[in-house]
Amino acid sequence: MPRDIHIEYISTEEVRRSTGKPGTVIVDARPVDAYNGWGMRGEKRGGHIPSAKSLPVKWAGYIDWVETVRNKGIKPENRIVVYAYEKEDAEKVAARLIRAGYPDTRVYAVFTSEWLSSEELPLERLERYRHLVPAEWLKILIETGTAPGYGNGRFVVCHAHYRNREDYEKGHIPGAVPVDTNSLESQKTWNRRSPEELEKALGEAGIASDTTVILYGRFSSPKNDDPFPGSSAGHLAAFRCAFIMMYAGVRDIRILNGGMQAWEDAGFVTATEEHAVKPAGPFGRKIPALPEIASDLPEAREILADPEANLISVRSRREFTGEVSGYNYIEKKGRIPGAVFGACGSDAYHMENYRNPDHTAREYGEVAGMWEKSGITPDKRNSFYCGTGWRGSEAFFNAWFMGWPRISVFDGGWFEWSGDPENPVETGRPGEVSPEGATV
Repeated sequence: MPRDIHIEYISTEEVRRSTGKPGTVIVDARPVDAYNGWGMRGEKRGGHIPSAKSLPVKWAGYIDWVETVRNKGIKPENRIVVYAYEKEDAEKVAARLIRAGYPDTRVYAVFTSEWLSSEELPLERLERYRHLVPAEWLKILIETGTAPGYGNGRFVVCHAHYRNREDYEKGHIPGAVPVDTNSLESQKTWNRRSPEELEKALGEAGIASDTTVILYGRFSSPKNDDPFPGSSAGHLAAFRCAFIMMYAGVRDIRILNGGMQAWEDAGFVTATEEHAVKPAGPFGRKIPALPEIASDLPEAREILADPEANLISVRSRREFTGEVSGYNYIEKKGRIPGAVFGACGSDAYHMENYRNPDHTAREYGEVAGMWEKSGITPDKRNSFYCGTGWRGSEAFFNAWFMGWPRISVFDGGWFEWSGDPENPVETGRPGEVSPEGATV
């Protein structure tokens, strides 16, 4: 415990009474994967205390830590309770909060020995957390051929990229194979390729329908004025590949939470030599096996006409209002009339609204809360789109991890919609008047 900070401790019974109490914020300082449901210390029960916020001790040294705390809605006047696997980690986060101006902060030091071990005390978890895997889990799988929550006899690790094989060659997870998004989506339309093309590409990567596929990419600060910005948005590429593989019929899709950064943050070794791929035999299912998760123009128009459905724009605010198109290869600016704003981040290649500072998936309750403000709820039919499907795919998986039904990606997105002059376009903020004079 820091010597210059006085920390008070709280009992299990006090925490139980505090759960959900107005003005009280419970903070989980364990890794985000433990918060989601993984038993990172071999515990029989995984998950977090109901209503807890995820604030890992790992982030305590980040320069924008205070901003992260504020973005989580944690206020200086709140009564804060911090817990972790280790007492020392909880104390470190509590001390950081007290120094930052959150004086009423206490530590729950016996979470592991009392809360986790008691079947009577509730835990919450991300419904499909097993499909959002920690780097530690992937390392065990690679080294031993098995891991918790995995019961298959064949798996393939995919290093996703867009026309950037050098990204793989400069360092990848040992045993990973490179997968270029161009092998799965058309360079002309940016939509998923034909069933025949998909079967060929997946087979060449060693993937059949019964293969467990773990995907990841590397984020390296893409710049919108680069000729091919997507080449630096590798973890976005991983979500795009994962979506198309699920559409094709791969039954067990996993995403490495945090991508390549999570692997490197854990201190695990990387490889530079290319992994030999053993081509797969017949795919084993008719492609597409899940056509309903990909929407095209007719479905997009149907969704727009349905009051119980949402066509969700996973784009930046400036794209949504028509200040920029978002892409150096799309001229037209604006949005699809009737689309709901689902946010993304600062531009077409960043997903700050869906990611933590270390590029792990944002706390799922925060994503659901952000969506709910726009009327995006699990009881509706929800279809996500962006410019060409990458950001829409990441948003799709956020909903899928939470177990939402009736979700899809409008695959053509703004690229396809804006390419047809017959399709209407809006600009400006909703409720105001666009530069063209149409009320939006």
